[in-house]
Amino acid sequence: MSGNRTLLWDLDAAGGSAFLFDLEPTGSRLAEDVFSKEESPERLIQHTTIDGIDVLPADESLRALDTKLIQIGKRKRLAKLTAQLATDYDRIILDCPPVMNEVSAQVVRAADLVIVPLPPSPLSSRAFDLVVREIAGNTRKHPPILPVLSMLDLRRGLHREVLKEHPNWPAIPYASVVEQSAVRQQPVGAFAPQSPAAKQFALLWNAIERKLAERRK
Repeated sequence: MSGNRTLLWDLDAAGGSAFLFDLEPTGSRLAEDVFSKEESPERLIQHTTIDGIDVLPADESLRALDTKLIQIGKRKRLAKLTAQLATDYDRIILDCPPVMNEVSAQVVRAADLVIVPLPPSPLSSRAFDLVVREIAGNTRKHPPILPVLSMLDLRRGLHREVLKEHPNWPAIPYASVVEQSAVRQQPVGAFAPQSPAAKQFALLWNAIERKLAERRK
């Protein structure tokens, strides 16, 4: 993470982000209470075994977060929370499900950059355009959007064609070490730092940093 203090905030009730770091929600405090009861998010943060990376885990209470945010009526609640956390972190990554609802709308309002994973198919461009239009239609001013090809298999002709069509899009390969990340519950860079997949993740992070630098100009 380029030496930055980084917080990964999991807003997906499935809790995949925390699982990948071998973490689970602890105690009786619910992730949804951060929004509905103004529970301090700092009290839910957990440290990982990776230096400089912390996680704010999700739990089942987030399944109703979309409805709860609409009831609360605070359209910038997440933006205020991330601004509060930014005093302790250089980068805050908000991981949310790939659907357009009040949760994702608040993510867009809070974000400096939106990262959109896409399958390497002939419909990738169309899917990306739809996402851009959907985001633009829900917010008057939205942050830059970075498309990322996911599970790219260069053995497949269609995948090669998509990469040729979008050579500047970061691409994460379909690789066994990426699958092993879930088995080992560690980032690829922690157990296979010299693998092609780890190098592609590094290139993705460089692309993210460039986009953020451009936004600050």
